[in-house]
Amino acid sequence: MHQLYNSLEPRVMDEDMLKLAVGEQGPREEAGQLARQEGILFKDVLSLQLDFQNILRIDSLWEFENLTKLQLDNNIIEKIEGLEQLVHLVWLDLSFNNIEAIEGLDTLVNLEDLSLFNNRISKIDSLDALVKLQVLSLGNNQIGNMMNIIYLRRFKDLRTLSLSGNPIAESEDYKMFVCAYLPDLVYLDFHRIDDHMKEMAESKHQYSIDELKHQENLIQSRLEDEQAQQEELEKHKAAFVEHLNGSFLFDSMYTEDVEGNKLAYLPGISELLQAYKDKFVIICLNIFEYGLKQQEKRKLELDTFNECVQEAIQENQEQGKHRIAKFEEKHLLSLNAIRDESELTNFEMKIVEYGKDITELFNVLMTLEMQLVEQLEETINMFERNIIDLVALFIENLGHTMAQCRDLENHHHEKLLEISINTLEKILKGDVDEDLPDDLRPLFVDKDTIFNAVGASHDIHLLKIDNREDELVTRANSWCTHLVDTIHKNEIMRNRRRVKEINQYIDHMQNELDSLECSDVID
Repeated sequence: MHQLYNSLEPRVMDEDMLKLAVGEQGPREEAGQLARQEGILFKDVLSLQLDFQNILRIDSLWEFENLTKLQLDNNIIEKIEGLEQLVHLVWLDLSFNNIEAIEGLDTLVNLEDLSLFNNRISKIDSLDALVKLQVLSLGNNQIGNMMNIIYLRRFKDLRTLSLSGNPIAESEDYKMFVCAYLPDLVYLDFHRIDDHMKEMAESKHQYSIDELKHQENLIQSRLEDEQAQQEELEKHKAAFVEHLNGSFLFDSMYTEDVEGNKLAYLPGISELLQAYKDKFVIICLNIFEYGLKQQEKRKLELDTFNECVQEAIQENQEQGKHRIAKFEEKHLLSLNAIRDESELTNFEMKIVEYGKDITELFNVLMTLEMQLVEQLEETINMFERNIIDLVALFIENLGHTMAQCRDLENHHHEKLLEISINTLEKILKGDVDEDLPDDLRPLFVDKDTIFNAVGASHDIHLLKIDNREDELVTRANSWCTHLVDTIHKNEIMRNRRRVKEINQYIDHMQNELDSLECSDVID
């Protein structure tokens, strides 16, 4: 499988090689010569052929962002790399190289045809992102484990597979195994699979396939559950209330609370702690439900705003198109009339008249755009006020609810301190009914130690509550600010694009008029 290019120096792709390849593969006629003179933008190239170039390393392809076909066969490439930007690639040929592992294809989600024929590959993997894969050529490699075939079951569109020349192809059961485990395959090793072969293969491996399907269904079900959970989490994050639909915040207060966990073993604390937790979780659930409702209101406000903006833009565009259509109705007639005019005086008058029409159209289009800018500015300002008010109301009510969490914590702190002091007094009197855990005894030396332990626990809890509230408020305000800023920036960009379009159109009309010379009226 070694490539026989020892007489040539190994090469790495560079700009000179790519320019030469693009130039040689371009059109040969006048358009091609012009393109070579003026230069060809790599982003405009759709197909690139770089075979038999003794290329050792793939590089410098990032500008070919619209490439759909790439031919890199018959080189000495050792590693698949440098293809990350070629997201539109549909056809890729890396056959007859020295590649040992399949890698570097994670962004090629549109790839349909992949050839890795005649390389040094021993394992089929790292193709998961190629969900549209239809043709896979892996013949003449070093694949020896039949389990590689099972990996290919995930590619539902795979219809053509080549594995001849690999160790697995030497197995007596090779074709039967492939046909059984890849039932949608149409061609194997360049031969069409007939129905009789498929039936025999299915019958022979039915038990194993049924078991495999069961496992695949379990995995798929688990993946769907995980995806649903992730989507639900993203929804909660958008409302800034993730993990508030349970005891997460309460539990986190005790994660780093060493003293509080020790004090939980005091007589009577267990019941107190459970009552505290139950009430705390109810408040968290109230915040969670309120957050989701407020998110729906914000979403509705944003959707309504976007609809209003699109309606205004569309209506304005229709008016502009109508005025342009009316202008262009007489456009050709006016130009033809100017060309056909034999009198110089009339010619000049018509030139002036048509120039006024162009100026009038420019003024009309710019007036429409200014009207739209004012309309959208008013709509944006109204939306900005509404969304800021919604977020402010959410934060204000959140503060009231979070205050309830602090009140609960303060109440629990007072009860915990009271029980701890009573326990200390009993210990000093020798009236303790139960033996205290060994790690709890050092806390009950004197009142200062008790006060410090209970206070430290209290401070940790309040800090956790404060941090969660601060995080929520910060994220809500940041979201609002970013949203409003983005809307304003998008409107500025829209206005600039529209003004540019109007100027380009008017310039084109004016250039057509300017191209008419007085010499046209002279016989």
